[in-house]
Amino acid sequence: MIISVKNLTKKFKQFVAVNDISFAVAAGKILAFLGLNGAGKTTTIKILTTVLKPTSV
Repeated sequence: MIISVKNLTKKFKQFVAVNDISFAVAAGKILAFLGLNGAGKTTTIKILTTVLKPTSV
């Protein structure tokens, strides 16, 4: 497993941007994030790249 995320949550004060997501990406696989505006895609990527810290993991 190259990336494994379990129970990731990110809050900005009272606003929940990412709520309890989990996923894993195996070596050689490609993952795409799809969703509406405000769904938490960019926030999740920023957490994975350590630009933001998660509220809980």
